[in-house]
Amino acid sequence: MVRRETGRCVRTGRFRERDDHGKGYEGMRFELVVDRIEPQHLFSWRWHPYAVDPEVDYSHEPPTLVVCELEEVADGTVLTLVESGFDGVPAARRAEAYRMHVEGWAAQMKAIEQYLVKAA
Repeated sequence: MVRRETGRCVRTGRFRERDDHGKGYEGMRFELVVDRIEPQHLFSWRWHPYAVDPEVDYSHEPPTLVVCELEEVADGTVLTLVESGFDGVPAARRAEAYRMHVEGWAAQMKAIEQYLVKAA
């Protein structure tokens, strides 16, 4: 689980979290399982994409894999984020889950960019 400790992620297996950033999803619970942590290089986890209906048990579905990787380059650091495994999401909700995650990750990347501009 990974849990937050004063702004740090600590690997301890599986954890449940509450969304406090997503517009319209504030307070919604989600669960993820840490796949790998390589400090200052890689963080990956598995979760159920767009699992937003509290009446649905998504645990029987295969999760997607999210990989965030940092790479040092000559003039800074490149962040690469890839979420894979949407082919395992049931067809009835696959397109919507994919669309919502594309939009969500675009918003997250924009938020990271804004944060870095302010911090510079």
